[in-house]
Amino acid sequence: MGQFEDMSTFVRIIEAGSISRAADQLSVAKSAVSRRLVDLEGRLGVQLLSRTTRKSNLTEIGQIYYQHALQILDDVNELNNTTSNSKSALEGGLKVAVPLSFGLLHLTPVINTFAKEHPDITIHLDFADRQIDLIEEGFDLAIRIAELKDSNYIARKLTTIKRVLCASPDYLRRASHPKTPKDLKTHDILHYDNSPTSFWAFTEPGAKEIRINLPTKISANNGDYLCEAAVAGFGIVVLPTFVAWQEIEKGRLVHVMPKFTLPTLNAYAIYPQTRHLSKRVRAFIDFLVESYSGEPYWDKCLEAS
Repeated sequence: MGQFEDMSTFVRIIEAGSISRAADQLSVAKSAVSRRLVDLEGRLGVQLLSRTTRKSNLTEIGQIYYQHALQILDDVNELNNTTSNSKSALEGGLKVAVPLSFGLLHLTPVINTFAKEHPDITIHLDFADRQIDLIEEGFDLAIRIAELKDSNYIARKLTTIKRVLCASPDYLRRASHPKTPKDLKTHDILHYDNSPTSFWAFTEPGAKEIRINLPTKISANNGDYLCEAAVAGFGIVVLPTFVAWQEIEKGRLVHVMPKFTLPTLNAYAIYPQTRHLSKRVRAFIDFLVESYSGEPYWDKCLEAS
């Protein structure tokens, strides 16, 4: 086994988080991965990882070697692509974690277009709203809609996500239109379980933020379900416009209290700080940023509010 292969294995160990997980990702025995690491350290004459019975950590020289190894491996891959194809076609694997509703509703056509333009790239998509550990699970990047607090990731903004308070016309005829956030205390509330807060926050033009905790009639961890529950007349719900837009345009949902705005979120493409991006990952992120530039088409539902 050559130094290049040992270097590649070392990088996989760091990105996977452990020798055993790297072995699983490479579909080889754990002992084989350990041997490659020992051979690499022996060839270099330094210790790259300080290993205990519970975990392994990069040594200072190991961190330096890791950063340079990332660059070398990416340069070799790009050189191979350039020399094997005069058009420098992008190839290789791309593993992406995407949020369920946003992914199915709005990312799918963009990803399909990218796949058609780059047929030599193999794409693996994980549709889920769970917070995936990109390094541990071997993902190249993730699309997240959130307030980012993890400094271990680098983020590129794709678009702003607006949220609206809405309910069905039938429900509002039965329960009346709330005029202020305080009026919501007498209404049936549908709540998104994965929300970072238990309260709803509203801002009136030129006023301070109003926070209100409300008893919940129905809660769920899926926005599409809550949208359908609201259409069916079960209560009032806060939804991102990318979920509610078509129902608002069809008149099946009504934008409630439009003068009171809800906090916005952002959709990001994120990737680990420690990872040197391959050409294909950079191209994919650039494609996403370009695709979502300008005002989102789903926000046009707010124009008549």
